[in-house]
Amino acid sequence: QNMQIKILGWAGGIGANLRTTSFLVDDDLLIDAGTGLGDLPLNEMTGIRHIFLTHSHMDHIVGLPLLADSMFGVHDEPIMVHAQEATIDAIKKHIFNWVIWPDFSELPTRDKPSIHFKVMNPGDKVSIRSREIEMIPVNHTVPGVGYCLSSRRATVAFSGDTTTNDSLWEVLNRYDNIDLLFVESAFSNNDAEISIISKHYCPSLLGDDIVKTHHRPDVWLTHFKPGEEELIYQECVAAMPDFKVHQLKGGEIFKF
Repeated sequence: QNMQIKILGWAGGIGANLRTTSFLVDDDLLIDAGTGLGDLPLNEMTGIRHIFLTHSHMDHIVGLPLLADSMFGVHDEPIMVHAQEATIDAIKKHIFNWVIWPDFSELPTRDKPSIHFKVMNPGDKVSIRSREIEMIPVNHTVPGVGYCLSSRRATVAFSGDTTTNDSLWEVLNRYDNIDLLFVESAFSNNDAEISIISKHYCPSLLGDDIVKTHHRPDVWLTHFKPGEEELIYQECVAAMPDFKVHQLKGGEIFKF
């Protein structure tokens, strides 16, 4: 069984040709639901059956209420949204609250909703069509997680939004191999102070952390502050001399 990951959104903000975090795995599974989700053709959106959220921040969830609306009435079975309880609570309280948006977890009826929220805890693993996805705790300003996705062909990790931590690297070290790591570096080293306050990586912090893993995955960087892409990328390359470091620009397709 082959596995494919398509990068719909990768940026740390919006602007012409910039889309926020959303990764499509095969045709049925999303990691985060940022603005990049909106570029999928409607007939491809209908394939999405599972969404795994890293945290509750707007740039990672803004596509979810709009997707629920676009897909309303299309399926008999709800779209499953997997996330920590704190993330689900935040989304239900602040988005699906009948003021900002209708609650599609109760529409058309509570028994047959359009979306279904499923609580997942760090350490939990969910198996879907010969792929297993594990939730990993990370370190952000709201409860945040990363994910490790494994199939028979490959193991791929997503950091989610995080700064300095041990948990991500400890969990990844339990796997036999990590082929690919999508990891954020939101700011340049000039903004190290902002990185620490907002709990994001900058290149120096990421460089200090990534040596905690004994794996040598291909590293693909995400979540750059718009306008500073080249600087952040070059600083990351310098900070991680033992790794192959690449910069996401959107639309990339990884096949395993």
